[in-house]
Amino acid sequence: MREAGRLLGEVLAELRELVRPGATTLDLDRAANRAIRQRGCVPGFLGFEGFPRHLCVSVNEEIVHGIPGRRRLRAGDLVSLDCGLIYQGWWADAGLTVGCEPIRPEHARLLEVTEAALELGIAQARPGNRIGDIGHAVQQHLEAGGYGVVRLYTGHGIGRDMHEDPQVPNHGQSGRGAEIREGLCLAIEPMATLGDPATRVLEDGWTVVAQDGSWSCYFEHTVAVGAEGPEVLTRLPA
Repeated sequence: MREAGRLLGEVLAELRELVRPGATTLDLDRAANRAIRQRGCVPGFLGFEGFPRHLCVSVNEEIVHGIPGRRRLRAGDLVSLDCGLIYQGWWADAGLTVGCEPIRPEHARLLEVTEAALELGIAQARPGNRIGDIGHAVQQHLEAGGYGVVRLYTGHGIGRDMHEDPQVPNHGQSGRGAEIREGLCLAIEPMATLGDPATRVLEDGWTVVAQDGSWSCYFEHTVAVGAEGPEVLTRLPA
């Protein structure tokens, strides 16, 4: 899983550089497929529960699970990239939101605070803690920033399959939930909105949007719980 995570970090670093005005979301999907296969991996999302692409690309009010297509990116967009791959039978799942520069200051702050919430959640992924400690740390930071915390969609355990137990909500109470033990691997993925966090799914059956149309963002890492604490497996190269 360390190798799967390292390779996915490289893929996301490549994709991040392709987010620019004029690119289509399908361009990003094709680039993801190439980058994953060039590294001897299998695109995890293609065909997963019927998903038709290799990458989820969600723009602005779209929170997660956006299907790449003909949409052309414009300056100011917030573009969320969610990618998964399989290396020798092991999964890695990660993503980030990229500003299609230039972006507005309030959107830059949304990205900064949400990414910081992810890091705070990761810091709680240590032996002896509870799953609720992760969600509590994420929720406290996002709500202190004035943002909505998406509750219906969560992080998850990960390993031989993408979605394993336990679920990892982005809200919770400290000291509650399943115990975190050494060797557990988790995909932690805060999702925040500028407005109400209520969501709905579009007619394509996949794309999740903010019900009130407010813009959103998302960040995710696959994390292994070591004896001394969390190890981020999908960290993007500098």
